Amino acid sequence: MPPARGWPSKFADAFRGVGLAAREERSFRVHLVVAVLVLIAAAGLRCEPVEWCLLVGCVGAVFAAETFNASIETLFHALDDATKARMTGCLDRAAGAVLLTAGTAVVIGAIVLGRRVIVLMGW
Repeated sequence: MPPARGWPSKFADAFRGVGLAAREERSFRVHLVVAVLVLIAAAGLRCEPVEWCLLVGCVGAVFAAETFNASIETLFHALDDATKARMTGCLDRAAGAVLLTAGTAVVIGAIVLGRRVIVLMGW
């Protein structure tokens, strides 16, 4: 049995994975720009702590879904043609998971930020 890896090594691998996703996946970078804009809006609209939790949770979920999707794509492209043929729909399902996660995040973000705008405008 190989020796157990320590936490510093595990965290280094995880941060390297996030860096790879950020560097190599255009969709990840698009989500990053949108996340920054949402967090700037939340700060400007003086969101409450629970609203921050909802927004940050949505951002994290979208990044996680995007990173899982990138991992599945990487694995898929490493397969031989015969195996790829048996995996029909695999990439579509992974992309669908990102779409569902991002769509849910948009709805939650619209509710949270929209409410803050309504309160700010006094409507």
